[in-house]
Amino acid sequence: MAYPRLTDKPGAIETAAQIARGEISPIEAVEAAIARIEHLDAHINAVVVTDFDRALETAHAMTERGPQGDQPLFGVPMTVKESFNVAGLPTTFGHERFADNIAAKDSDVVLKLKAAGAIILGKTNVPPDLADLQSNNPLYGRTNNPHDHARVAGGSSGGSAAAVASGMVPCEYGSDIGSSIRNPAHFNGIYGHKTSFGLVSRRGHTHPMAGGKDVHDGPLSVVGPLARSAADLRLLLEITATHPMTSRSKPIEQCRFLALLDHPLSEVDAAVRTPIEAALEAIAASGATVDRSSELVPDLVEQQEDYLRLLNVAMARGQPAPDGKAMTLADYYLLLDRQARCEYAWQALFDTYDFVLAPPLPFLAFEHDATPIGERRITINGKDSAFADGLAWAGLATYPNLPSTIVPVGETGGLPCGMQVISRRWADLDCIAAAEAIGHILHG
Repeated sequence: MAYPRLTDKPGAIETAAQIARGEISPIEAVEAAIARIEHLDAHINAVVVTDFDRALETAHAMTERGPQGDQPLFGVPMTVKESFNVAGLPTTFGHERFADNIAAKDSDVVLKLKAAGAIILGKTNVPPDLADLQSNNPLYGRTNNPHDHARVAGGSSGGSAAAVASGMVPCEYGSDIGSSIRNPAHFNGIYGHKTSFGLVSRRGHTHPMAGGKDVHDGPLSVVGPLARSAADLRLLLEITATHPMTSRSKPIEQCRFLALLDHPLSEVDAAVRTPIEAALEAIAASGATVDRSSELVPDLVEQQEDYLRLLNVAMARGQPAPDGKAMTLADYYLLLDRQARCEYAWQALFDTYDFVLAPPLPFLAFEHDATPIGERRITINGKDSAFADGLAWAGLATYPNLPSTIVPVGETGGLPCGMQVISRRWADLDCIAAAEAIGHILHG
C-alpha cells in the first residue's frame, strides 16, 4: 500500500550519520536546507520566521570544532513551531500585535535540541492562538498543503508538517491539544507523535500574553516531534523527554489491537476509512490480533463532552466563555475527577489490549476555508456535517492523557491518510515502535 511521498531527502538520523562519516559538513547540511526552503516555500509558506545567518554561524563553528560529547543531532538543521520560544526570534502565536515580542531565552525543548547538536533554521506557521486545524493568520499568511496547494496543511502545527513533508527540513517539533500534531501529520503523509501528558517540558511554549513569564502548563496540552520516519520520532523524543517511559517491547505479531473506526459522535468518511481498513487487514495478516469492538471502551459520548469542556477551559485559561459564564472552581475539580476516572478506564482497557488503532480525523486535508471553526461545515460520506464533530477523534487520546503516534497508511485521490496508534500513558516508545512496525508491513 503506497502513500504519496514528496521527497527522498534524508531524515534526521541519516543526516547526522552523513555528517559523522564526513560525507557532508554541518555547513553543507545547513546550506542545503536553506536552499530547499528558499526554493519550496514560495508556494507553501511553512517557514515564516527565518534565522539563517545565525544558523550558518553555528554551522561554521560546529564544522571547525566537531561534536562536543554525545550529540546525536550534531549538525542536523531543523525548524520548530512558531509557538516555541527561540532566543532572539519573535513568538506571536499568529497575532500582528505581538510581532515585536522577541523571546529572551530558548524554550526547554529548543535547549535540549540544541544541546543534542541540532541547528535551528527558523520557526513554522500556526493559526492564531493555535486554535484551528489550518495554519493561516494575519501576520504570516496561509500555509498550503505541499500535496495540493488548494488544501490546508493542518493546524496548529501545519507549518511544521508541511516543512517536513516537502523535504525542507528532516524533522520538527510541534504541540498538540486538539490533534495539532496528529492532524497535520495525517494531512501531509508523515509521522507525528502526541506525547503522554507531562512527558516533555512545555516551559517556553507560552502565549505572548504571559509577557515572557513562566506560567502553569494547564491540562491537556503537550509538545512532541514530527518526522518522515518513526526512528526519527524516537530519537527526538528520547532527547527531549523529562519523565521516564515504559516499554513492553512486544513483536507486532504478538500484539493485540483494538480498532475503533466508529464513534457515536463522528462518522468517518470513506476516504479515510478505506485506507485504514486495508491497513487493519494487513496488520491482521501479519499474525497480530485485531478486534473491532470491546466492552472495555469508556462511554465515548461522555468522554467527548468532558473533553470539550476541559479543552475550552484550558484554551481560555479559565476566562469566561463567549456567553459570559466561567466554570466555577468546584466544577473544575469535579471535571478533573471525571478525567481521572476516564484515564483509569483506559488503563483497564490496556490491561487487555496493547494498542488502540483509530482515525486521526474523519476526513482528509480539506480546501482552505476562512469560516470560523465553530461554524464550519464539511461533507462526510455525502452528508453535510459539523466540522467540529471531528474533534471526537482527537479527544480519544488527549482527554485521558495518552500517547498517540500517527503512521501514514495510504492515500485517497492523491491525499495522504494516517492512523493513530494509541497506548497506555508513558508507553510512548511502544506507540512509536508499533507505528514503525505497521509502516514496514504496509510500505516495506
